[in-house]
Amino acid sequence: MKKIATISSAFILGLANYLNAQFTQAELFSGFDKTDFTLYASYPVNEKETLSSATLAFFQKFNDEENEVFDEVGVQPTVFWNLNKRVSIGPSLYYNSISGFAQRLTAKFTVKTPRLLVVVLPTVGHYQRTKRGYAETFAQIQFNTPVSGKVSLWINGQFLTVWDNLKRHSRSFQQLRGGVSIKGHQFGIGYDLDQYGPSPVEKHSFGVYYRTIL
Repeated sequence: MKKIATISSAFILGLANYLNAQFTQAELFSGFDKTDFTLYASYPVNEKETLSSATLAFFQKFNDEENEVFDEVGVQPTVFWNLNKRVSIGPSLYYNSISGFAQRLTAKFTVKTPRLLVVVLPTVGHYQRTKRGYAETFAQIQFNTPVSGKVSLWINGQFLTVWDNLKRHSRSFQQLRGGVSIKGHQFGIGYDLDQYGPSPVEKHSFGVYYRTIL
């Protein structure tokens, strides 16, 4: 089972902010089945903000001993060339405790309004360990409704699928979050559905989450 390659997008967090502005955001999701912690940082590289840097670090730990094979740690720095506010492209180096190192090239397509955010990131990559290529698509949808000047309701959805050599399913997930944001501190309930391997092994996780900008 440890041969299953797992990939996580570098844009699981932080996309509701101005995409090239400097910020650091953290999310903690915890329940009876697993605990996730993700830290995301982004900042512009030059004054015109045609280049930006983004770094993701995450930790996933399942509570049951029989699921420890799915525990993972990942780090991914990315440099993006921002063609405009909606389209960017750039390379990254990704390390995952299960699949090892991979080189990646990602395009980013963004639609953003004051209440709605949609981001789609198609990626092609190459594993150093297995010398195989893979394709990945990540999508995020965020919707918020203001209640008052300092309070708003949020619904977040994040979706990922990864295919080795465009033929063999490797990893997918669907993550749903619903909660309230008070003075920039967001918290609520969440659900994760993780799928691993060519004949997907599914793991369901219910819990609560907390998200903040540091």
